[in-house]
Amino acid sequence: MLHTHTHTLTQALVQPATLTSLHRLPPALLLWKRSNSCSTVAMYDGSESQNQTEQNVYNLIQTNGTWSRRSPQQSQQGEGRLSAAKMVLQCRDLLDEANDALLWGHVGDPEELRALRGRPGPVKRFVVMDETVHALYGARVARYFEARGVAFRILPLPTTEENKSLELVAQVLEEVHAFGVDRRAEPILAIGGGVCLDVAGLAASLYRRRTPYVRVPTTLLAYVDASVGAKTGVNFAGGKNKLGSYVPPAATLLDRGFLRSLPRRHLANGTAEMLKMALMKHRGLFELLEAEGPAMLSSSFQSPDRVGAEEPADAATESTRVAIETMLEELAPNLWEDDLDRLVDFGHLISPELEMTVLPALLHGEAVTIDMSFMLFVARERGLLTAQQQQRVLGCMRGLGLPVHHAACSLGLVRQALAGRLKHSAGSLRMPLPTGLGRAEIFHDISDETVCEAYSKWNQELSAPEDS
Repeated sequence: MLHTHTHTLTQALVQPATLTSLHRLPPALLLWKRSNSCSTVAMYDGSESQNQTEQNVYNLIQTNGTWSRRSPQQSQQGEGRLSAAKMVLQCRDLLDEANDALLWGHVGDPEELRALRGRPGPVKRFVVMDETVHALYGARVARYFEARGVAFRILPLPTTEENKSLELVAQVLEEVHAFGVDRRAEPILAIGGGVCLDVAGLAASLYRRRTPYVRVPTTLLAYVDASVGAKTGVNFAGGKNKLGSYVPPAATLLDRGFLRSLPRRHLANGTAEMLKMALMKHRGLFELLEAEGPAMLSSSFQSPDRVGAEEPADAATESTRVAIETMLEELAPNLWEDDLDRLVDFGHLISPELEMTVLPALLHGEAVTIDMSFMLFVARERGLLTAQQQQRVLGCMRGLGLPVHHAACSLGLVRQALAGRLKHSAGSLRMPLPTGLGRAEIFHDISDETVCEAYSKWNQELSAPEDS
């Protein structure tokens, strides 16, 4: 059966006409749910109403480059750009043999679910797993499918940034082809971190021109970032994610239980993307990371045992929920990146160049944090942040165990990265910068003089003796 649970989040990509057909979803979060014909996103609040149509519906409004949720009544007030997308929030124990989510969580239509269950022959699933995740959870995944009589193949792969390549995608495709899947009814499952999800997603987008796939993120970074959105990709010609596609998964199933096995450094790595969204859109999330970040890292972002279901949500639940909500607010109306003004690009102007230059010395979130750290100085130089705000953010970064500087991040590298940004962003830097704690705007007129002055101050203040 499909279980429900109090503190869960569901995100469905469906046509507005099909919203009332959504059924209760499982103890894992179901994020993107594609419709057959469009890319709008349905968004509701997380109330546990028995009647789906009673849930509160929000509109997405863009003001000064930032997307935010508003009630229909609020949407009628003031100016702003209205998105057709709406937001649903709702959904643990993904590998529990009694939980249908891993097998059927991607199916939103009860009639479709009945038809799939009634098909002749065994249910089949092809599973791509990061090899480290396979060592930890592979046996449980196998037991899950064996208990349900599913014909399955698990392909463990060394999905690291160093070998995130077309060769790895080709290996997946060869194995999928040999196993055989029905592209209409048998989605490929990707279980692992961001690289695994990207590689499997790209393979699925290529096989038979688009085979559905389901994301199961097992790292905090993938949980709040790679799992949310439509992009797949691999590295190419020395560049990060130079090849890829925009193909959303049939579903993303989120279970924070996987985070228990992560080393602290990899947990901290994931908080970088949470901090990005906090600085861009949500002061409350920033203050939660600032106050509770170290404790959440120590608990591996697990929730405390609860006696009653009515207790308020804990820091780990709230911080991951808000990080995902704010990310979705930005991605949902702009799934294919038709609009190049994207707040989610904060921390991603310089970091791709830096990450690939020093690979594998820095994790993705660490490179993003170094980028964000530098951009704090650009914002300060531009008069957008006070010195106190700047230092407070740097203190939060350090408290989360994230680096704020790296010797390889030279002025030359910064200029090269920004030149690439200019080339591929229709002739504008489109630089997202914080204009306070939890608010931001896109800037098109940041001069080279400002960048150089900010770099000088950033390097002088934050470079460590060992960087010299």
